[in-house]
Amino acid sequence: MKRFLSVSSSISFPLAHVRGWLFLFVFFLCQQAFAVQGQLRTISGRVTSDTNMPLEAVSINVKGTGTTAFTDAQGQYTIAVPGENATLQFFYMGYGQQEIAVGNQGVVNVTLTAKDNQLEEVVVVGYGNTNKRNITGSVASVSPKEFNQGVISSPAQLLQGKVPGLNITRSGDPNATPAMTLRGPSTLRGEGAQEPFYVIDGVPGASIDLVAPDDIVSIDVLRDASSTAIYGSRAANGVIMVTTRRSEGGKPRVSYSAYVAVEEVSNRIEMLTGDELRAYLDKNGKSLAPTDDQGANTDWQDEVTRTGISHNHNLSFGGSSANTLYSASVNYLKNEGIMKGSELERIIGRLSLEQKVLNERLTLGLSISNSSTEQDLIPAEVFPNMLRYLPTVGVRAEDGSYTEDLLRTGGYFNPVSLIDNNIDKRKVKTLLATGRVGLKIFEGLDYNLNVSVQNEDVNRDIYRNRFSALAQNSDGIAIRSSYTNTKKILESFFNYEKGFNDHFVKLLAGYSWQEDRTGDGFQTSNQGFVTDALSYNNLGLGDPPAGFISDFGDTRIQTLRMISFYARANYEFRDKYLFQVTVRRDGSSAFGENSRWGTFPAFSAGWRISQENFLQGVSALNDLKLRVGYGITGNSIGFNPLITLLRYGSTGRFYYDGKFVNAIGPTQNDNPDLKWERTAMANLGLDFAILNNRISGSVDVYDKRTSDLIWDYDVSTTQYFVDKLYANVGEMRNQGIEAMVNVVPVSNDKFTWTSSFNIAHNKNEIVSLSNDKFTLEEIPRAYLGGKGQSGNPSQRVVEGQPIGAFYTWKYMGKDESGVSQFLKADGTLTTAPSSDDFVYTGSAQPKLLYGWSNTFSYGNVDLNFFLRGVSGNKIINATLADLNSPSDALNHNIPRFTLDEPYSDINAFRLSDRYIEDGSYLRLDNATIGYTFKNNLKIVDGLRLYFTANNLFILTDYRGIDPEVSLGGIEPGIDNRNYYPKTRSYIFGLNVNF
Repeated sequence: MKRFLSVSSSISFPLAHVRGWLFLFVFFLCQQAFAVQGQLRTISGRVTSDTNMPLEAVSINVKGTGTTAFTDAQGQYTIAVPGENATLQFFYMGYGQQEIAVGNQGVVNVTLTAKDNQLEEVVVVGYGNTNKRNITGSVASVSPKEFNQGVISSPAQLLQGKVPGLNITRSGDPNATPAMTLRGPSTLRGEGAQEPFYVIDGVPGASIDLVAPDDIVSIDVLRDASSTAIYGSRAANGVIMVTTRRSEGGKPRVSYSAYVAVEEVSNRIEMLTGDELRAYLDKNGKSLAPTDDQGANTDWQDEVTRTGISHNHNLSFGGSSANTLYSASVNYLKNEGIMKGSELERIIGRLSLEQKVLNERLTLGLSISNSSTEQDLIPAEVFPNMLRYLPTVGVRAEDGSYTEDLLRTGGYFNPVSLIDNNIDKRKVKTLLATGRVGLKIFEGLDYNLNVSVQNEDVNRDIYRNRFSALAQNSDGIAIRSSYTNTKKILESFFNYEKGFNDHFVKLLAGYSWQEDRTGDGFQTSNQGFVTDALSYNNLGLGDPPAGFISDFGDTRIQTLRMISFYARANYEFRDKYLFQVTVRRDGSSAFGENSRWGTFPAFSAGWRISQENFLQGVSALNDLKLRVGYGITGNSIGFNPLITLLRYGSTGRFYYDGKFVNAIGPTQNDNPDLKWERTAMANLGLDFAILNNRISGSVDVYDKRTSDLIWDYDVSTTQYFVDKLYANVGEMRNQGIEAMVNVVPVSNDKFTWTSSFNIAHNKNEIVSLSNDKFTLEEIPRAYLGGKGQSGNPSQRVVEGQPIGAFYTWKYMGKDESGVSQFLKADGTLTTAPSSDDFVYTGSAQPKLLYGWSNTFSYGNVDLNFFLRGVSGNKIINATLADLNSPSDALNHNIPRFTLDEPYSDINAFRLSDRYIEDGSYLRLDNATIGYTFKNNLKIVDGLRLYFTANNLFILTDYRGIDPEVSLGGIEPGIDNRNYYPKTRSYIFGLNVNF
């Protein structure tokens, strides 16, 4: 087994047979496995609801054939069936399915019963699904009608503010990935190690960029360990199950949706105009150098921003033929950023085929998804310079060149020049192919085999031309990189379910194999080009100076292999007492030879109190369920597969035999005992529904403890090759409470009002960073720079405090000369503080997350608005601190905030608690009004037009551009001269079904 998991071992699963499997699937999908038996005869009937109302457009299928019919407005239907052994299947959205054997009947009338939507809602839980009423863990489900509306470049945006405990933050950058944490951070590592694990249509770890928002039919968020433990070592941060649209049979359908959006900057920092800056300097007896004052009044924020025009189109179709189900879709998105030069363009295509054979006992499926994304990026230096650059000069000089003084230090560059003279393009192509086999072995026992291959090509092309401030005296610099990442997954599992008397049992047992190979490619660079005309397209034309070393990047090829065995058992007694036991055993090549295997068990139970006899007379109570669960999960997300090995690399260059050569030596110590980070979580929950489900909701309380945190510790070079060693040492804790309430205040034939509110509180704490072998007092973080402060950290990871704890100087006002003074460690005041005087000044972790959605419908009109916010978190406004330097107004622009500062204050910019600001906010995130047309055209099933406005207003005391800064990673809550402004968007859209 040790050899199987090693990085250098051969692949045990015969992946060469994958092509054969896929060919076999396609072959079977092309068969029409049904036969017409006997002479056809006609059956008629009427379908009504349980309130005796006719149901229109009910789908009636002859089981095992492709014959389908639909009811008319009076609920009437006719259908041809082959003989007396035919079975009719009746499907209607929101109602229970029925199957009726025809026999010798000529008329079959059916009554369909409306589902209790709150309790019968299907929830995807990993390797299967279940009804919401039978859930024993903490699971939040979000349907398309609850998704956020707007210009959506990542499906994560659909969930923002919708799920209690799920914290999602994002700027206005169309190319940025939202930062996500669920129930607080649980690791000290970055690179996405704090984010939930995605499972898309049963494929673990599939790229979320393969999914268009319009193709999603449900998202289920598994929040506690008893729900996520089935995914073992990748589930410590929660699991997000995404289910996409598939054909459900019946008549063919075609759907088209589209929108056009106009986006603008929602807020900006108010900087001085040229005239205001001149007046401020004149008031203080100063004046600009002649080269810095051209009499201009340039608004640099206006110069680099624009009104973005974005549009999205989604076309999908699906249907059935005999025993074949098919569906396909194509999505196109162009998201023009509000910063000039930034843009996202993406096209996604999806195809799904499913064939039932052997009298519907064998199901073969094939799905293919392909995504092509092109991104235009801008230099990070644009953001500080659009604020700092002097407004007293124009964009260009009289000769047409950009107004720039490249001799000035401090990264002072013309922001328009930065955009125009630098090209940065990124292209990502992702293909996912999945073959599925489902076999009904006998009644209740199913076998499933899923084989998936994902291939991702990432190309990046950068060119800094001869006028670029980022490539001075180089005659152009070109950098090109191309990498391929592949993921191969096999899932093989059995599901068994059986009900007898008062008992119901569901069993799952399975095996998983996965291989991830990343960084297979290269990067190179060149400079010294005769012309900029070819940009990065011909690196061979460069003529670099002697001694030039190409930039080969730091991406390295890596292979990670995992195998897993998992099992789950569910038991229900009298629909009142629910139990679930889960265990998963994972093996990974990423960890040390002595610790490659980890076991992750979980247990949960539910008591449906509302089913007890003593509550049967309480007519107002629809459901009351108590849940309790405990489980252990792991975290292997974001690991370097070579983290446990002794590694060699370049340690510098030395002169030998008349030339400089690379020195090769150890760069990483080995640790054969390095193992999984483990998160244990206890969860207590209560689900309720009353007054005919007019009021429903849930409350969850949890205690989440992570041990064996991985960090690189200082070690002695007398025992180790290098002075750092990755080891399992630390502990972290998150405790919190979450609540959600859904209310239907009004519901009648003409008017309906539904409202949903969720709120969550989490407390994060570092319990320990040391043990008997390794000692660490603190981890300094957030080196934000600034004049004279480049070596000062602004955050510390320290025992007893949360991640994101700020440590800065304590501001104590101005002295008699108007200079900012600070509290020293000995209690005295000083204008020359040192890092020894830092004190705790707040935490970036929010105390509350909340969201409130309301939907109103009257006739054909619907209206929705959604508010969300956070409370209790702190942000360090390093952007304002850097700008607030009165005496530097001769060198760069200042904000209006600085007008209240004494010109003599040479300490105003120092990062102190003066810039630790309240990050609380309440935002009207979106408001939508729509109109649905009712018509008698048979070709159109529905047409809806809508108008949406995003980010209409925000209530906050924060003085920066926007308080929604990243709260992910181990440096949360930082605004440091790099914030891409949030947008306010106005969207016109339509949805039409044929």
